[in-house]
Amino acid sequence: MRSPVQARNERRVLCVFPAYSPSFGTFSHAYRLLGRVRAFMPPQGLLVIASYLPERWQVRFIDENMVSAGPSDFAWADVVFVSGMHIQAPQIRDIQTRAKMAGTITVLGGPSVSSTPESYPEFDYLHIGEIGDATDRLIARLDESTTAPLAQVRFETIERLPLYDFPLPAYHLTAADRYFIGSLQFSSGCPYRCEFCDIPALYGRQPRLKAPEQVIAELDAIVGQPHPMAIYFVDDNFIGNRKAARTLLPHLVAWQQRRGYPILFACEATLNLAKQPDILELMREANFHTVFVGIETPDPVALKAIDKGHNAAVPMLDAIRTLNSYGLEVVSGIILGLDTDTAETGASLIAFVEQSHIPMLTINLLQALPRTPLWDRLRAADRIVDDPCRESNVRFVRPYEEVVEMWRRCVQEVYEPDWLFSRFMHQVDATYPNRIRRPARGQLTASNLRHAFRLALNLAVRSGLLSTYRRPFWRAVRYAISRGQIDAAFGMGLVAYHLIAFSREAVRGEQNASFYAAKVRDQAYP
Repeated sequence: MRSPVQARNERRVLCVFPAYSPSFGTFSHAYRLLGRVRAFMPPQGLLVIASYLPERWQVRFIDENMVSAGPSDFAWADVVFVSGMHIQAPQIRDIQTRAKMAGTITVLGGPSVSSTPESYPEFDYLHIGEIGDATDRLIARLDESTTAPLAQVRFETIERLPLYDFPLPAYHLTAADRYFIGSLQFSSGCPYRCEFCDIPALYGRQPRLKAPEQVIAELDAIVGQPHPMAIYFVDDNFIGNRKAARTLLPHLVAWQQRRGYPILFACEATLNLAKQPDILELMREANFHTVFVGIETPDPVALKAIDKGHNAAVPMLDAIRTLNSYGLEVVSGIILGLDTDTAETGASLIAFVEQSHIPMLTINLLQALPRTPLWDRLRAADRIVDDPCRESNVRFVRPYEEVVEMWRRCVQEVYEPDWLFSRFMHQVDATYPNRIRRPARGQLTASNLRHAFRLALNLAVRSGLLSTYRRPFWRAVRYAISRGQIDAAFGMGLVAYHLIAFSREAVRGEQNASFYAAKVRDQAYP
């Protein structure tokens, strides 16, 4: 649905999404292997807002992960909408500065400003909270005037728009095939209250849901234009409402069967997903290949300290093996710098990786986010550090340099090419054969064949000829192909290319030690 506000005036709205700093999870190095790809994933929030605006308003969308908004873009607009996370704060402010230089008023919404509105005094309007009554009041105000207010005006959502009333995101405004992966939302909120996480404060602990029919309509819209081969469910926890997940999944299975399985799915979930065999079987049938799990630490004492005891509901290694048995490759989130860390924490993490055979881990230093229990606890103890030169805003229990050095050692060892490819080879035996076999009719399209040829050529040259890890690369490729896992050979090579390049930069101190740190590096990346 669109806003119920009846706009009397035409407006030109420029929606600008700020660039991310490179990280393990955004695969920036892999883009050069894929031709047109220039960014990680379309921003759901801003695309939903774009669809919600009055029909008579003209809307343009620019993702600055692909191309920067220029003076002519700002000059065209009556108002600039921006949305982003804490990590994007410097880029958010830069967009505001450029818009103001063009004399255009600015509106900021999204998770960062909803958490810390006081951090953005430069914007003309702030939209605090999710889409809802505040959005309608903002639209009415902009319909009245696009003259800059004398002082900042804040609109805060009291009544949220139910997810089942969300409009179809404005996918038509994006070049979807220029993204590494597509995005889709089914639910919002998470029932858990992990100490470091701001999701419950921002979106609630009772997951809110879209109807399965909405999700199917969005999938139809995505595949109705050139699109990535995979879609990530951006839900805070895909099984936050297990009954709802069970209701949605048969619809996804039927859609895949009807369409010839054109898409791979990925999602984020808690590790206790391993206790739900019926959901896991439906996920397998729906062609889910990857699940991101915030494991955080293999130490049960540390898990209890950060209110993440649900990760120990099943023995961790058993849970990972269970997920693998349904064809789900686990991507693990890891945090270093916890209060419970010891001199042996790095070695314990390495041992966990060796036992779990997880290829990809996003290893971050602890970062305290506003509106989290961690932030409140550390602020009370005077342990929040506002220093842009540091890799974290937390005053660790252990010496700062020691924690950063432990992070670098772990990154260096975990992504040593021989070991990384050996873990992928384990997946060839333990995970990939457990996936459903998709019919060829959904895969053998001209677009997919061009994509595969380009990727194969780039991998052969960049990893197979020019890299320092040629031998483990070709060993893993031969191993996968000998077991009939041709798709896996492409996937392993693509992901490893990014992980090895990024980890080497991280070890040299050229990358942030936390995805959540807003520290800006001077170096530019493709």
